[in-house]
Amino acid sequence: MRAGQARLAIDCGSATTTAVLAWPDGSWSPLLFDGEPGLPSAVLVAADGSVVTGQRAWQAATADPQRFVPRPRRPADEQVSVADVQVAPADLVAATLRRVVDEAHRMAGGPVEDVRLVVPAGWGPRRRTWLRQAAHRAGLAQPRLVEAPVAVASDALASGVQLPVGSVVVVCDLGAGVEVSVLRRGPAGFEVLSTLADPDAGGDAIDAALTATLLPDGGVPAADGWALTASLRTAKHALAGHAAVAVPVPSGPAVVLNHLMVEQTARPALVRAAGLVRNAVDAAEADPTTIAALWCVGGTAQMPLVADVMAAETGLRPLLVPDPLVAAARGAADAGGLTTEQAVVGEPVPSVWRAVAIGVPGFASLALVSHALFTPTWHSGLMREWAFMNWGEVAMASVFAVIACLAAGTVLGSSLATRTDSGVPLSPAAQVATGILTSAWLGVAVVGMYAVVGSQYIGTDLGAFLRWTLLPVAPILLVAMVLALIAFRQWRTPRGGWSEFLAFPVSSTLTATVGMVLVQWSLPATYSPGMEVWLGLGSRLGGLLIGVGVITALVSGWWLRLVMGVPFAILTATLVGRYNTGTVAGLYVVAVIVWWLARLWTRILYTAPSQPRRNLVPPGPPRS
Repeated sequence: MRAGQARLAIDCGSATTTAVLAWPDGSWSPLLFDGEPGLPSAVLVAADGSVVTGQRAWQAATADPQRFVPRPRRPADEQVSVADVQVAPADLVAATLRRVVDEAHRMAGGPVEDVRLVVPAGWGPRRRTWLRQAAHRAGLAQPRLVEAPVAVASDALASGVQLPVGSVVVVCDLGAGVEVSVLRRGPAGFEVLSTLADPDAGGDAIDAALTATLLPDGGVPAADGWALTASLRTAKHALAGHAAVAVPVPSGPAVVLNHLMVEQTARPALVRAAGLVRNAVDAAEADPTTIAALWCVGGTAQMPLVADVMAAETGLRPLLVPDPLVAAARGAADAGGLTTEQAVVGEPVPSVWRAVAIGVPGFASLALVSHALFTPTWHSGLMREWAFMNWGEVAMASVFAVIACLAAGTVLGSSLATRTDSGVPLSPAAQVATGILTSAWLGVAVVGMYAVVGSQYIGTDLGAFLRWTLLPVAPILLVAMVLALIAFRQWRTPRGGWSEFLAFPVSSTLTATVGMVLVQWSLPATYSPGMEVWLGLGSRLGGLLIGVGVITALVSGWWLRLVMGVPFAILTATLVGRYNTGTVAGLYVVAVIVWWLARLWTRILYTAPSQPRRNLVPPGPPRS
């Protein structure tokens, strides 16, 4: 019974694998391997095909170094050559995971169904799928993936750290390499703003530098290299309670290692890690003076030198979280009371202004379609009268209808995702994705209704209405499908959440709506004697406002909008006329589509690298 209530979280690191079992009452226990909370991720493939894991793999490496794999966690498409035989890295990682599962079953007294796997924040869908495959080969139940920095931040909150909503923190994972992530705390969890990794700024780089320092004249034979690496790792841990330790060197005399030597050799790697912290803060576009905390985790983070180097190089005072080796696994297991949904998904609650702003494109759509249907120009025909329609107004009404539906559906999905008592049998990510898809199809239904009602009211062919209602919104619907997939797979959450991401500029909506209404009002100019001048001015002003709406959607920054908007608005004012309202509206529809594609590219698919900056805060004492 207790096994069924347990939660198993595994942090399968590049050098060390850690795992914890957590219980509903908030208690937790680390899994021990050979008496230690960390299981070396290294493996050795024996001649008979069996895989030796952990410390036994390091011990056997001296006798058979060609079959030793110190870092089996590789890119998804990379193969490992062991004694000239290609081996799938997923099989090697599965062997380590299988040992973790066996220990968890022994401690829990039975199988554990609730399994979470910690993944680096920078991993994409291919590597995450690869880790799921390795877990499946190890016999694990379908695991939940929790990003490492989110797990660390959740663990810090569970341990009593006070962090207001909206605060920005930095998580520096110092293991075999370094991964730095910048996060913002929202009402429902943490959102990853940026993440950078460097394999040459962690424990492996320090071990290589120590080897070069202790053996400057050529090193050791390849057969003895792994034995020396294991001795160095043991000696570094032993220095915590001794001034100096002797390091046995295969095929040679022992050498003495002390604190000064370790600090001198480790400093370049730690300085490089500090530079990664600065770059990650720059990439997140966060104000360095507002960073609430710098949390350091991982085996290398336990070195006393880390705090001094980080404070001197970044201006941030680092905080070593309790039990840094198992912090990510403990946070992923919700040890301390946080729910898994809070740890995995950080979709902020939409603000009241954001919810109110949804009504602007909705009302604009209703105003435009109503105005287009009630003010056509009627002409006499042989059989019956026919209407001259402003198809541009119909197209813009359809675009605004889809925008309003997408914003409303996403706000609803985001709000449901923040509730733990909603009773919805879907994950928060699935709720957001469902909100996007449902609202997209609702938009299709609304514009389809525009076409049917318009054709019946005007008494014209349905095909013309469908062309001007469905075709302009088709690219937006395609982008919405992509966004729903991204939200469902949790590949990346845009800064500020999905509700903010899908919020189209209100100023652009208002100016374009007023402009098109003025254009439609001015169309009967030739049939209103005495009003030609005023209606002509209204037509030019309407075209001018539509041009302003285009530039407002495409360009941010008031000065740039002014420089680009004036000539473009004059151009649209010149173009607008009785027979080309569709062309002017088409320019605005293209601008809306470009806005969506630009948001998709800059905020989700690609983040421009930032230039490194040396100082994050003004000179002065480090902040506490």
